[in-house]
Amino acid sequence: MSNVQVDVMTALVSLERVLEVLDLQPTVTDAPGAADLADDVARTGASLELDRVTFRYPSAAEVSLASLESVAVEGADPTTDTLTDVSFSVPPGAMVALVGASGAGKTTVSQLVTRMYDPTGGAVRIAGRDVREVTQASLHETVGVVTQEAHLFHDTVAENLRYAKHDATDAEIEEALRRAHVWDVVSALPAGVRTVVGDRGYRLSGGERQRLAIARVFLKAPDLVVLDEATAHLDSGSEAAVQAALAEALRGRTSLVIAHRLSTVRAADLIVVLDAGRVVETGTHADLLARDGRYAALYRTQFADTPAAVA
Repeated sequence: MSNVQVDVMTALVSLERVLEVLDLQPTVTDAPGAADLADDVARTGASLELDRVTFRYPSAAEVSLASLESVAVEGADPTTDTLTDVSFSVPPGAMVALVGASGAGKTTVSQLVTRMYDPTGGAVRIAGRDVREVTQASLHETVGVVTQEAHLFHDTVAENLRYAKHDATDAEIEEALRRAHVWDVVSALPAGVRTVVGDRGYRLSGGERQRLAIARVFLKAPDLVVLDEATAHLDSGSEAAVQAALAEALRGRTSLVIAHRLSTVRAADLIVVLDAGRVVETGTHADLLARDGRYAALYRTQFADTPAAVA
């Protein structure tokens, strides 16, 4: 009985923290009168444009809980811009690749396109419309994302795919798995598409999880696809299978591809080279090699053992 008061007071403090989380206002919200992006995409296609974009990650004081700000903000505020005056444009159905060293700002660009954050300067436009002027729901319907680690829930293969399209039929799921080059793997599982994949999909290999994520893209059928290091941690065999699935998934869609392995972006319509948050080069693979600049140096570094590949 003597410990009851301590337990109650501890529970009350925890409850206050939970209520703080529930009351925390999101930093990204729909603007009053936000438009439906699908209308613009249907009319003009899913073009992508970054217009003089500058971005700095929000400080701890802007995003942390009030009760933690005194701890979180001390010495932790960003002092420099992550992106500075970044501009490029991609017509509907084309592929743009972002390359550069780690920390150059490639993933930050993808987060602005999907509106996880808003730029501090400039604008990100899809189909000619600033993403801050459209509803988040319509933006999420237009843009599909495959990251370097596909998250799978502790559920069946079918339900993991229905995360992208809740009313997908079994026939649609099978078609998506076939197009993602993973149907043979799934059909060999003990219960097929009704096999539980385990927490974070631990019963599947990395390449198989990535191909399930690509199957989600087929079900969702977005107009713009963002690939963030989708093959970064795969062995050669798995990478080949995932690349074949990606080639099918990106056909006819506008795509933003982030990759360290330059062999995966040679066919891009436009390659944007980032360095310290700035665009230092743009062009096709052949153009950039001919300029013998930053991209050519990165390419030679990766293919130093195969000089014939550079030619």
